[in-house]
Amino acid sequence: MKPVLVLQHEHQDGPAYLLQWLRERGIAADVRNTQAGDAYPASVDDHAALAILGGSMSANDPLPSLRDAERLILDAMARQRPVIGHCLGGQLMARALGARVAASPAPEIGWSTIDVHAHDAAVDWFGAAGPVTVFQWHFEAFDLPAGAVPLAGSAACRHQAFAIGPHLAMQFHVELDAEKLQRWADEVDPALAARHATVQAREAMRAGAEGLLRAQQALADRLYARWWAAALPPR
Repeated sequence: MKPVLVLQHEHQDGPAYLLQWLRERGIAADVRNTQAGDAYPASVDDHAALAILGGSMSANDPLPSLRDAERLILDAMARQRPVIGHCLGGQLMARALGARVAASPAPEIGWSTIDVHAHDAAVDWFGAAGPVTVFQWHFEAFDLPAGAVPLAGSAACRHQAFAIGPHLAMQFHVELDAEKLQRWADEVDPALAARHATVQAREAMRAGAEGLLRAQQALADRLYARWWAAALPPR
């Protein structure tokens, strides 16, 4: 089986639980970290699926690596290789497909509740409609591209996830693991948390983290399995 191509934009935002999930199932991963100088491939022809991670930059920044990521997103979709985007990765999916990425009505940093829509496609991806707690870290948000099915939203961010067939774009970070959470909690700006109810301070972010991570990783298991299933040959 061909490996999964994982596009990493920054050292501090690695694949974390996504890489663990792939390794536990014997799925090879080709992680390309552009900040480390790794080149993105010309196409996804040598890969079974594509995953795009987050980053602190804007999806609209004039960075060649971001445009390369968008090119690979379109290439993967044209070749029917399933694509999954985490935060910036989801924004790049939306942008590649012609949708706007702009400032979110409010920044979301930390654990927050999103509402999964009550229709078949959303339930197919998430397992059930209704509220679910996920980890966020974003200042921008995506509009829906043509043909996308909205899957979830929140009061602070109307579109939290969308799907186009087997391709999933998320505004949140289901790839989070314990190490990443501890490191990111230390990076929260206390002044930003004081100004915005949607930004958690370090202590709040870590409170109950073990149970929150366990629940989110169970959700990640479902989302990753639904995404990866499209890469498997038909029986």
